[in-house]
Amino acid sequence: MHTAIKWMREFKDRDTRYKLKGYRDKAELIRKRSLEAWDDQLLQSESLRLKKEAESGTPLDELLVDAYALVCEAAKRTLGLQPYDVQVMAAIALHERFLIEQHTGEGKTLSAVMPAYLHALTGNGVHVLTFNDYLANRDAEWMGPIYRFLGLTVHAVQAGMSLSEKRKAYAADITYVTAKEAGFDYLRDTIALNEIDTVHRPFHYVIVDEADSLLLDEARVPLVIAGEPGSSGDDGIRFAEVARQLEQDEHYDFDEFKRNVYLNEAGSAKAESLLGCGDLYESHNSQLLSSLNCALHAELLLKKDVDYIVRDGKIELIDEYTGRVAENRHLPDGLQAALSAKEGVPHRAGGKVLGTITLQHFLSLYPKICGMTATAHVSAIEFEHIYALQVVQIPPNRPNIRIDHPYRIYTHKEAKFKALVQEISSVHRAGRPILIGTSSVEASDRLAEALAVAGVPCHVLNAKNDSEEAEIIAKAGEIGAVTVSTNMAGRGVDIRLGGGNPTQAEAVAKLGGLYVIGTHMHQSVRIDNQLRGRSGRQGDPGASVFFVSLEDELLLQFGIDQAIRDLRQDDALEESVLHSKIAHIQRVIMGQNFDIRQELNRYSDMVEEQRRILYEERLGILKGETPMSPSEQRVRLYYIDKFWADHLAYVSYIRESIHLTSLTHRKPIDEFHAQIIQAYEQIPANINRESANMLVKLGGSNDPATWEKFGLKSPTSTWTYTVNDQYTEYLQNPGSWAPGTIIAYWIRKLARPLFGWREF
Repeated sequence: MHTAIKWMREFKDRDTRYKLKGYRDKAELIRKRSLEAWDDQLLQSESLRLKKEAESGTPLDELLVDAYALVCEAAKRTLGLQPYDVQVMAAIALHERFLIEQHTGEGKTLSAVMPAYLHALTGNGVHVLTFNDYLANRDAEWMGPIYRFLGLTVHAVQAGMSLSEKRKAYAADITYVTAKEAGFDYLRDTIALNEIDTVHRPFHYVIVDEADSLLLDEARVPLVIAGEPGSSGDDGIRFAEVARQLEQDEHYDFDEFKRNVYLNEAGSAKAESLLGCGDLYESHNSQLLSSLNCALHAELLLKKDVDYIVRDGKIELIDEYTGRVAENRHLPDGLQAALSAKEGVPHRAGGKVLGTITLQHFLSLYPKICGMTATAHVSAIEFEHIYALQVVQIPPNRPNIRIDHPYRIYTHKEAKFKALVQEISSVHRAGRPILIGTSSVEASDRLAEALAVAGVPCHVLNAKNDSEEAEIIAKAGEIGAVTVSTNMAGRGVDIRLGGGNPTQAEAVAKLGGLYVIGTHMHQSVRIDNQLRGRSGRQGDPGASVFFVSLEDELLLQFGIDQAIRDLRQDDALEESVLHSKIAHIQRVIMGQNFDIRQELNRYSDMVEEQRRILYEERLGILKGETPMSPSEQRVRLYYIDKFWADHLAYVSYIRESIHLTSLTHRKPIDEFHAQIIQAYEQIPANINRESANMLVKLGGSNDPATWEKFGLKSPTSTWTYTVNDQYTEYLQNPGSWAPGTIIAYWIRKLARPLFGWREF
């Protein structure tokens, strides 16, 4: 087995070397195609020639050398940027639809311009999906002069734009937009009753920036469009009060990884007494049981200033991978209500869901996809398995000389924290800039307070002051700067030594460059590497180190502290076996998360397949491809939307309770598929029946006023949000049911009615 794995690695390494050699040779051809002697008009005429060639069907492979040479010259003339050979190599790999790994600071933004220009020559439009609105706008403005010089249009889409502004932006040859906004606009298009109200044109070619985040971490996040949210009652307070009266071990237990909490027999009895509801496990109490489980989850597993913050009287969720506030993100509706009750803030119900799609399914709508990130290699298997995207590692323009120190491992949190403050104080005295990555808002605030006591001034960057991110990051490389941050420090923004001041940069370089300190290990090596990558850009000196405690949450889950629980010391541990154990734990967790993504995909894949079949029919009607009168068109669109929304509500209901089927030895996923297929098969007949009835009522009228009179109109208002689907898994995963819980369930379910037992 080991020999086979080694052989496969060697084969892949040879394949990569072969690819890179081909890219180097082609980059050399592009470099030799010198256009310095051409005047601007001649360059622009050449761009027009290439556009005509592409539109007439000439393969883009045949146009690549000329097109990339044009972009290189245009970049030099408009922005003073001369692409490095490695940037051109990356651009070739993007055209060939690979996922490129390019080190931080190596110029991914400029690399993307070449394939974007080449594919835009066809006239079909190119999307560059960015991490946030700021980067979409920045990159479109920054790279815009190159595109416009070569006769192409470029726009950025921003949240809050009007319909006409978005139509114009998506009609451009190249459009920079966040993946979520593009997805939300697609969902809005799917419920439009007039073609003029849609903004997207057919998808063609997409370049995904920060691809590891969008394609893996957020890939299964459902995007939702819903009707106007309604007010929710205060019933959640009742369940929150019950949850607070239950005690650990006596009334409830956690699963192995503390991802879920469940009632034991005594807890069920206590809850029944407090609620006065009778048997919690009777079918008529299923909604009540679900609400109680949500209250327990919110009370015991969701932590303030870790998973969410409360700001301006509202709950704002924190993205676990970035540390940023996740705008317009909600938990599944019952859990969101429970969290609101816990914090005593008003809750607005989600409103009727009109459409939903995961980012993964949305991205699969593009016929051609490629991506770029600084951290892809460690998840190469997952990228290939899910997206059929192979990873190509692009060598840096200058060798990476950053020093990555091994973990500093401590027996307990207090020892780690003390050593951390001492290390920061010591390094700061020399004037070397330091960036510290923490696990949460709570942790960053605590460290900042300790540093203040130690006489070390610092800037804090977390979800509470995310609006100041760009300003804080810009100063993080200055002499004496100490920046305490959550994971949000930095995608898409370089930390320049000396803050960009050449004289100060030289002084910082002599001090060793930016010093990055991680205060905990992340679930994924990719996130660790993102933090390390803040330092050592473009051959700059730098260093990184991670401080780890055996009492850190991830290590506690795997019981690593049990091996040396009686040993407590202030100094770092030297045992080399611990380093390999930590690396093993990260691999296991990444594998678990991969499995979770796979399992959740199996639930959403079938619903997405159903949506596409129905939407294809809807699109034909909207575009007038299906002969119908205007009234027939309006009626059929209306009922397609109505019955699809009803179907989504039914799907949600089934998913909330499907885990109980595992107690009857049926596979939940099989039962889920069987039930939603049966429900979906009824939709066409329902649409036909209701459409026929409504057309009779309309009497053939094509008057929009008459349509509105009978309610055939779009929702008065809609809103969009994303769902933290990670919690859906924990609430529904049958693996979270402990054996004792299953036995208790069956005793209560079967024995009580049979023998009339009331207390057991």
